[in-house]
Amino acid sequence: MKISVVVPAFNEAGRISSVLRAVVASTLVDDVIVVDDGSDDGTGEEAKLFPVRVVRLPENKGKAVALDYGISLAKNDTFLFLDADLVGLTTMHVDKLIRQYQELNLDMAVGVFANGRKNTDLAQKINPYASGQRVLTRKLWERAKQFVEVEEVDFGIEIALSRLAAKEDWVKEYIKLEGVTHVLKEEKRGFRRGMIDRLKMYGHMTKWLFKKLRIT
Repeated sequence: MKISVVVPAFNEAGRISSVLRAVVASTLVDDVIVVDDGSDDGTGEEAKLFPVRVVRLPENKGKAVALDYGISLAKNDTFLFLDADLVGLTTMHVDKLIRQYQELNLDMAVGVFANGRKNTDLAQKINPYASGQRVLTRKLWERAKQFVEVEEVDFGIEIALSRLAAKEDWVKEYIKLEGVTHVLKEEKRGFRRGMIDRLKMYGHMTKWLFKKLRIT
Protein backbone atom coordinates (compact mmCIF):
# COMPACT_ATOMS: atom_id res chain seq x y z
CA MET A 1 0.00 0.00 0.00
CA LYS A 2 1.33 3.41 -0.97
CA ILE A 3 0.32 6.56 0.81
CA SER A 4 -0.47 10.09 -0.30
CA VAL A 5 0.70 12.73 2.17
CA VAL A 6 -1.28 15.97 2.37
CA VAL A 7 0.34 18.96 4.09
CA PRO A 8 -1.86 22.05 4.55
CA ALA A 9 0.32 25.11 5.05
CA PHE A 10 -0.34 28.76 5.83
CA ASN A 11 2.69 31.00 6.32
CA GLU A 12 5.05 28.21 7.31
CA ALA A 13 8.21 29.35 5.47
CA GLY A 14 11.28 28.32 7.44
CA ARG A 15 9.41 25.42 9.03
CA ILE A 16 7.88 23.35 6.24
CA SER A 17 11.25 22.18 4.91
CA SER A 18 11.98 19.97 7.90
CA VAL A 19 8.60 18.27 7.53
CA LEU A 20 8.99 17.66 3.81
CA ARG A 21 12.55 16.41 4.23
CA ALA A 22 11.28 13.65 6.53
CA VAL A 23 8.35 12.78 4.26
CA VAL A 24 10.07 12.52 0.90
CA ALA A 25 12.65 10.10 2.34
CA SER A 26 9.97 7.54 3.20
CA THR A 27 9.73 4.55 0.88
CA LEU A 28 6.11 4.10 1.98
CA VAL A 29 5.10 7.41 0.41
CA ASP A 30 4.88 7.99 -3.35
CA ASP A 31 2.71 11.11 -3.48
CA VAL A 32 3.13 14.33 -1.50
CA ILE A 33 0.83 17.31 -1.91
CA VAL A 34 1.44 20.65 -0.22
CA VAL A 35 -1.57 22.95 -0.21
CA ASP A 36 -0.37 26.52 0.21
CA ASP A 37 -3.41 28.07 1.83
CA GLY A 38 -2.95 31.65 0.62
CA SER A 39 0.44 32.22 2.25
CA ASP A 40 2.29 35.51 1.75
CA ASP A 41 5.69 34.49 3.14
CA GLY A 42 7.12 32.18 0.48
CA THR A 43 5.81 28.91 1.91
CA GLY A 44 4.93 27.56 -1.54
CA GLU A 45 8.27 28.53 -3.02
CA GLU A 46 10.10 26.76 -0.20
CA ALA A 47 8.00 23.63 -0.71
CA LYS A 48 8.86 23.60 -4.41
CA LEU A 49 12.49 22.87 -3.49
CA PHE A 50 11.33 19.30 -2.75
CA PRO A 51 9.98 16.59 -5.09
CA VAL A 52 6.37 17.27 -4.11
CA ARG A 53 3.30 18.74 -5.77
CA VAL A 54 2.58 22.27 -4.59
CA VAL A 55 -0.83 23.82 -5.18
CA ARG A 56 -1.84 27.28 -4.05
CA LEU A 57 -5.22 28.57 -2.94
CA PRO A 58 -5.64 32.23 -3.94
CA GLU A 59 -6.65 33.21 -0.40
CA ASN A 60 -6.63 31.63 3.02
CA LYS A 61 -9.55 29.19 3.14
CA GLY A 62 -8.82 27.30 6.36
CA LYS A 63 -7.38 23.94 7.25
CA ALA A 64 -10.32 21.73 6.30
CA VAL A 65 -10.62 23.28 2.83
CA ALA A 66 -6.88 22.88 2.28
CA LEU A 67 -7.02 19.22 3.29
CA ASP A 68 -10.02 18.57 1.08
CA TYR A 69 -8.37 20.20 -1.90
CA GLY A 70 -5.23 18.13 -1.39
CA ILE A 71 -7.28 14.95 -1.17
CA SER A 72 -9.05 15.80 -4.41
CA LEU A 73 -5.68 15.75 -6.16
CA ALA A 74 -4.17 12.71 -4.43
CA LYS A 75 -3.49 9.64 -6.52
CA ASN A 76 -3.92 7.17 -3.65
CA ASP A 77 -6.97 6.38 -1.52
CA THR A 78 -5.15 6.34 1.82
CA PHE A 79 -3.76 9.57 3.23
CA LEU A 80 -1.40 10.79 5.88
CA PHE A 81 -2.15 14.31 7.08
CA LEU A 82 0.80 16.22 8.54
CA ASP A 83 0.96 19.75 9.91
CA ALA A 84 3.55 21.99 8.29
CA ASP A 85 5.01 23.35 11.53
CA LEU A 86 6.19 20.12 13.14
CA VAL A 87 9.54 20.10 14.93
CA GLY A 88 11.55 16.90 15.37
CA LEU A 89 9.66 14.88 12.76
CA THR A 90 11.79 12.18 11.11
CA THR A 91 11.20 9.58 8.45
CA MET A 92 11.02 7.06 11.26
CA HIS A 93 7.94 8.82 12.63
CA VAL A 94 6.32 8.92 9.19
CA ASP A 95 6.93 5.21 8.68
CA LYS A 96 5.73 4.37 12.19
CA LEU A 97 2.37 6.04 11.62
CA ILE A 98 1.88 4.29 8.29
CA ARG A 99 3.06 0.86 9.44
CA GLN A 100 0.97 0.91 12.62
CA TYR A 101 -2.06 1.88 10.55
CA GLN A 102 -1.46 -1.06 8.22
CA GLU A 103 -0.34 -3.70 10.72
CA LEU A 104 -3.12 -3.01 13.23
CA ASN A 105 -5.71 -2.83 10.44
CA LEU A 106 -6.95 0.53 11.66
CA ASP A 107 -9.61 2.81 10.31
CA MET A 108 -7.66 5.80 11.59
CA ALA A 109 -4.24 6.28 13.14
CA VAL A 110 -3.63 9.44 15.17
CA GLY A 111 -0.11 10.62 15.98
CA VAL A 112 0.36 12.34 19.34
CA PHE A 113 3.38 14.20 20.68
CA ALA A 114 5.55 12.60 23.37
CA ASN A 115 8.73 13.90 25.00
CA GLY A 116 8.93 16.89 22.68
CA ARG A 117 7.99 19.99 24.71
CA LYS A 118 6.19 19.90 28.02
CA ASN A 119 3.41 22.26 26.98
CA THR A 120 2.61 20.53 23.68
CA ASP A 121 2.94 17.08 25.28
CA LEU A 122 0.45 18.11 27.96
CA ALA A 123 -1.96 19.65 25.46
CA GLN A 124 -2.13 16.41 23.49
CA LYS A 125 -2.45 14.27 26.61
CA ILE A 126 -5.47 16.36 27.58
CA ASN A 127 -6.89 16.57 24.07
CA PRO A 128 -5.43 13.98 21.66
CA TYR A 129 -8.58 14.37 19.55
CA ALA A 130 -7.18 17.62 18.13
CA SER A 131 -4.01 16.13 16.65
CA GLY A 132 -3.47 16.97 12.99
CA GLN A 133 -1.30 13.92 12.31
CA ARG A 134 -3.65 11.24 10.95
CA VAL A 135 -3.90 8.33 8.55
CA LEU A 136 -7.28 7.45 7.06
CA THR A 137 -8.95 6.56 3.78
CA ARG A 138 -10.75 8.58 1.16
CA LYS A 139 -13.92 6.65 2.02
CA LEU A 140 -13.88 7.84 5.64
CA TRP A 141 -13.05 11.39 4.64
CA GLU A 142 -16.04 11.43 2.33
CA ARG A 143 -18.13 9.97 5.14
CA ALA A 144 -17.09 12.86 7.37
CA LYS A 145 -18.09 15.35 4.69
CA GLN A 146 -21.68 14.12 4.98
CA PHE A 147 -22.01 16.20 8.15
CA VAL A 148 -19.06 18.61 7.97
CA GLU A 149 -19.03 21.66 5.73
CA VAL A 150 -15.33 21.97 4.95
CA GLU A 151 -15.73 25.71 4.30
CA GLU A 152 -17.04 26.11 7.85
CA VAL A 153 -15.17 23.69 10.07
CA ASP A 154 -11.56 24.94 9.62
CA PHE A 155 -9.48 23.90 12.67
CA GLY A 156 -12.42 21.91 14.03
CA ILE A 157 -11.83 19.19 11.45
CA GLU A 158 -9.78 16.96 13.77
CA ILE A 159 -12.40 17.17 16.52
CA ALA A 160 -15.12 16.36 13.99
CA LEU A 161 -13.19 13.33 12.72
CA SER A 162 -12.59 12.11 16.26
CA ARG A 163 -16.25 12.47 17.21
CA LEU A 164 -17.38 10.63 14.09
CA ALA A 165 -14.86 7.88 14.81
CA ALA A 166 -16.29 7.47 18.31
CA LYS A 167 -19.89 7.55 17.12
CA GLU A 168 -19.34 4.96 14.41
CA ASP A 169 -16.81 2.79 16.31
CA TRP A 170 -13.94 3.24 13.91
CA VAL A 171 -10.92 1.16 14.85
CA LYS A 172 -8.37 3.80 15.86
CA GLU A 173 -5.12 4.01 17.75
CA TYR A 174 -3.15 6.89 19.26
CA ILE A 175 0.47 6.45 18.25
CA LYS A 176 3.24 8.25 20.15
CA LEU A 177 5.60 10.38 18.11
CA GLU A 178 8.62 10.55 20.40
CA GLY A 179 10.47 13.85 20.33
CA VAL A 180 7.97 15.60 18.05
CA THR A 181 6.35 18.94 18.84
CA HIS A 182 5.30 22.02 16.91
CA VAL A 183 5.90 25.75 16.84
CA LEU A 184 3.38 27.71 18.89
CA LYS A 185 1.30 30.38 17.18
CA GLU A 186 2.66 32.99 19.57
CA GLU A 187 6.19 32.08 18.47
CA LYS A 188 5.29 32.40 14.79
CA ARG A 189 3.28 35.60 14.83
CA GLY A 190 4.06 37.41 18.04
CA PHE A 191 2.14 37.20 21.28
CA ARG A 192 -0.90 39.33 20.43
CA ARG A 193 -1.56 38.00 16.90
CA GLY A 194 -0.65 34.49 17.96
CA MET A 195 -3.09 34.59 20.87
CA ILE A 196 -5.88 35.86 18.61
CA ASP A 197 -5.20 33.01 16.17
CA ARG A 198 -5.10 30.51 19.03
CA LEU A 199 -8.46 31.66 20.40
CA LYS A 200 -9.93 31.44 16.89
CA MET A 201 -8.61 27.88 16.59
CA TYR A 202 -10.04 26.93 19.99
CA GLY A 203 -13.35 28.43 18.96
CA HIS A 204 -13.58 26.15 15.94
CA MET A 205 -12.60 23.14 18.06
CA THR A 206 -15.15 23.94 20.77
CA LYS A 207 -17.93 24.40 18.24
CA TRP A 208 -17.34 20.96 16.75
CA LEU A 209 -16.83 19.38 20.15
CA PHE A 210 -20.45 20.17 21.04
CA LYS A 211 -22.11 20.30 17.63
CA LYS A 212 -24.74 17.59 17.23
CA LEU A 213 -23.79 15.00 14.62
CA ARG A 214 -26.76 14.49 12.34
CA ILE A 215 -25.71 11.25 10.71
CA THR A 216 -27.83 8.24 9.76
